[in-house]
Amino acid sequence: MAVQYSITGEGAEAIAASIEEGVACGALAPGSALPPIRGLAQRLGVNPNTVAAAYRLLRDRGAVESSGRRGTRVRDRPATTPRSLRGLAVPPQVRDLSTGNPNPALLPIGAVTSLSAGPAVLYGPAPIEPELAECAAIDLAADGVPAEHLAVTSGALDGIERVLSAHLRPGDRVAVEDPGWPNLLDLLGALGLTPEPMAVDDDGPLPAGLARALRRGVRAVVVTSRAQNPTGAAVSADRAAELRELLDGSDVLLVEDDHGAAIAGASLHPLAGATRNWAFVRSVAKAYGPDLRLAVLAGDGRTVERVQGRQRLGPGWVSHLLQNLTVALWRDAGAVRQVADAEAAYRTARVGLCAALADRGVVAYGRSGLNVWIPVPDEAVAMTQLFTAGWAAAPGARFRIRSAPGLRITVAELGAADVGPLADAIAEAVRGPGRASV
Repeated sequence: MAVQYSITGEGAEAIAASIEEGVACGALAPGSALPPIRGLAQRLGVNPNTVAAAYRLLRDRGAVESSGRRGTRVRDRPATTPRSLRGLAVPPQVRDLSTGNPNPALLPIGAVTSLSAGPAVLYGPAPIEPELAECAAIDLAADGVPAEHLAVTSGALDGIERVLSAHLRPGDRVAVEDPGWPNLLDLLGALGLTPEPMAVDDDGPLPAGLARALRRGVRAVVVTSRAQNPTGAAVSADRAAELRELLDGSDVLLVEDDHGAAIAGASLHPLAGATRNWAFVRSVAKAYGPDLRLAVLAGDGRTVERVQGRQRLGPGWVSHLLQNLTVALWRDAGAVRQVADAEAAYRTARVGLCAALADRGVVAYGRSGLNVWIPVPDEAVAMTQLFTAGWAAAPGARFRIRSAPGLRITVAELGAADVGPLADAIAEAVRGPGRASV
């Protein structure tokens, strides 16, 4: 059957997005044939390679499939839309033998479901637990983050990877903080993406750095909302307004990482919604435990659809046991108090160390989170002297692209009695001899 839906767009990404929209709204039903590449290219006035690239993007996202002479067709279960969840309408009197699910009564996991406050989940569930979605939406909306569309991922980095993969291609440039999170820098390399550094101060990425990155044609911007690793920066209200002004009307993908959240010790000033395509990722690992591999991802409708679609082609969903356990922790008064106590302890250690270093004439940064960043003339010399004094710090080289040398101190296990001796050792190490190392 000929396609009646009017496909639009001039670039591969725009053409692919137009076809996705047709699938999502039902104008392009499962099994519908897409126009031949050359015919569509002629109608749109673009190179056939552009249409071929658009179809390739859609194949990678699980929305279409190519089948030789039959051409390219919408998949029977297109992964990038909720249509992938469609199933049989089974009447009540009919015994359903179509699911492919095991017998719940024979699953040993039923013995531990009381830990997660929910029944054993079989194949084909909704990807996000209603209670988790409700709790997350309330919290995000209270922080000024639009929460109409939500997904769940296996931690912050998993969410960031899925968002970047949903929109970008190898060779695209991505603006990132410098110094910044090493795992993110490694991820960009693995995806074939090129980092474009933005300098950071206590209030987040510098507007001049973002403006420069936009002029250089970045396709995406990744910003840490607060508890920035390694500097402890937190985006302030004024800085958020400046960054929003630069991003307003831009076609770049905006990704915000709020991995610190409950233990950050700084208010959230989000950028969410400043661009057409965006994602805001909030992890529970730092507050509730790294092995609780779960993050809530809010974003525009198309981005969330793409993330969930790719999940359906791989893991399917994030464990509902983990989702229910997260809700139980969020609602447990004891757990809430413990997280609040942890945030207070981290703040006391962070503020105390920065103040002690200031008393000794040492510049240090640590406005939020678990880390303090200390500029040093030579990382190798400073680290060696700290080792000699009985302390270990993370070398700044692993966090830096073009920024100056420094050391990262994690304050999570510092007690009040530790602050003075550590500050003395750092002051001695910073003033030590040696050439600056890069």
